[in-house]
Amino acid sequence: MPHSAVSSPRALVYMPHGRDATIAQALLAEAQASSLVCQDLGMFEAALDDEAGFGVVTEEALQSADLRGLSARLARQPAWSDFSFIVLTRSGGGLERNPAAVRLLDILGNVTFLERPFHPTTFISLARSALRGRQRQYDARARIEALHEGESRLATALQAGRLGPWELDVEARVLAASTTCRTVFGRRQDADFGYDDLVDSIHPEDRAEVLARIRASAETGSDFATEFRTLWPDGTVHWAELRARLVRNRQAGKTRLVGVSSDVTDRKTAEDQLRRLNETLEDRVASRTAELSLAHDVVLAEIAQRERTEEQLRQSQKMEAVGQLTGGLAHDFNNLLAGITGSLELLQLRIAQGRVHEIARFVNSAQEAAARAAALTHRLLAFSRRQTLDPKTTDVSQLVAGMEDLVRRTVGPEISLEVARADNLWLTLVDPPQLENALLNLCINARDAMPDGGRLIIHASNAKVDHQAGQDHDLPAGQYVVLTVTDSGVGMTPDVMARAFDPFFTTKPLGQGTGLGLSMIYGFVRQSEGHIRIQSEVGHGTTIRLYLPRHDGYLVRMDAQSGLADAPRAEKGETVLVVDDEATVRMIVTEVLEDLGYAAVEAADGHAGLRILQSDLHIDLLVTDVGLPGGMNGRQLADAARLLRPDLRILFITGYAENAVLGQGSLHPGMHVLTKPFAMDALANRIKTLIDSRA
Repeated sequence: MPHSAVSSPRALVYMPHGRDATIAQALLAEAQASSLVCQDLGMFEAALDDEAGFGVVTEEALQSADLRGLSARLARQPAWSDFSFIVLTRSGGGLERNPAAVRLLDILGNVTFLERPFHPTTFISLARSALRGRQRQYDARARIEALHEGESRLATALQAGRLGPWELDVEARVLAASTTCRTVFGRRQDADFGYDDLVDSIHPEDRAEVLARIRASAETGSDFATEFRTLWPDGTVHWAELRARLVRNRQAGKTRLVGVSSDVTDRKTAEDQLRRLNETLEDRVASRTAELSLAHDVVLAEIAQRERTEEQLRQSQKMEAVGQLTGGLAHDFNNLLAGITGSLELLQLRIAQGRVHEIARFVNSAQEAAARAAALTHRLLAFSRRQTLDPKTTDVSQLVAGMEDLVRRTVGPEISLEVARADNLWLTLVDPPQLENALLNLCINARDAMPDGGRLIIHASNAKVDHQAGQDHDLPAGQYVVLTVTDSGVGMTPDVMARAFDPFFTTKPLGQGTGLGLSMIYGFVRQSEGHIRIQSEVGHGTTIRLYLPRHDGYLVRMDAQSGLADAPRAEKGETVLVVDDEATVRMIVTEVLEDLGYAAVEAADGHAGLRILQSDLHIDLLVTDVGLPGGMNGRQLADAARLLRPDLRILFITGYAENAVLGQGSLHPGMHVLTKPFAMDALANRIKTLIDSRA
């Protein structure tokens, strides 16, 4: 069974001088971390097990100590573990001025140095960060153990189905056969069984066909499946079934057949008996009915067993695809977090150094990385077809024109780009950034389909679908703005086209695609009440059309936002109640409100917010997260607030899709949603609009 995650990992404290340990324990308690004070280094090493969360030590306690035992203990950590240390250094003891600290970094590995004197809030923040990091390691341990358990279950299923896994290096003719596979060919479980032994085991009359099928699978990449007679060492004849799929090692260039084997002698015998019975059925039908029924049951049982095993194999392949996806997302998010945290650390350092004139570029760098992280979460929600869209009346012709230079740089000089736009193009109601992202993804797919260069055409046009006019069209009747992307690439087979929108499906080599691009585009178009169609022919390119419903609204041209400094100010006495369980979010929203002249009142959960609403305090607007702890979420708080204050305006701020709010009932007038993360000027404008809407 997977190892359960530790609910509250404890901190190990080794501070043998003065009152350091007592002070550290008090600060750790404020960080909601349990702690163990170690009297000596030996006790610290003994307590350093999987249940320990992180270490808090002083630099002077380790400088003259023998750290070989501690280093060896850290080196024996399991793969999922990266035990972290908070090392308190003397004033002026940074890495650039303290070579001893560099030695500790080499020995301990995951170290955060905190220079004394420090503010307690800084220590508490580091402790909480270390706790969260350790908890993520426990989560990784649980996932690894779950993966191992899944592999064990698959092996059990194969054994229960009497299926013997095998693997054949086609070029080197090297066979790796499991013990169950050896028994299918009459070999002992401990006997040697290589490629030549396999060939010798095939009945001479079937040998040429089996070898020809192996070569055909290696050359064409098709699945390998065959049944043939085998000769056992004792001279008896049996039947074996082999099924396999071709796997290519991109780095080494090797080709392998990976599959399963089974002994189907009983089934083949039953089939042969059934054939002979059919030949003399009229004479023997009465006496052989019972035997036929038994043979039929045997066949059905084996087919059912094989189908269950194949389903388990497909599930294993899906899990591998999910692993590729999560690995790629973790890589992207780690890169973005590195940019954000690095910029913030340098920002803090420059402020401390008094070099305020240099902080603008670090602020811009952190904001850029945060915006890219937000875009990544929106793409994930697009894949799940649950993202919160911000539809606007959009001129697709102008959108394509604005994208032309970016597309041209993306596809490269080897591809000829042509952009055509119909005159008097209709307007449509979509989320412009999502449509831009869809167009760019389609162009990247087209580029990949033309490795030797080619022609790429982007065309925007109007289309009317009227089934009563005799049009042969599978789209619902109506008027559409059609965005078409056509390439002269390799094209798709009918099978590939049928699966093009399936999540994780890709024709690209392993590591070059997750199979999410078209699925995300499909989710966005369908969520925008549109449709998507593919036309393709192998060797003659591909055409993908996005059908977006015509919109009769007016095109509103939005000026660029001027920033928080120019956001509308509050009127005197206007008060906002902010309810969010995340202290950082409350702090940021409150700071923005106070900078704009509002009076801000904070609450950490729904019950606390409700108590404030039940008081006589004047409140103009309620700003609340949707996912609140304590049994009362943000939507329930809003409904209760409306009973107390019917005219109260409410703004939901949420990191989930808008469906997280709408799923609990439609939004009433005066209720609005703002999706995290959001720009501060967008928050200020939305708050001002809601408060003014009371008139």
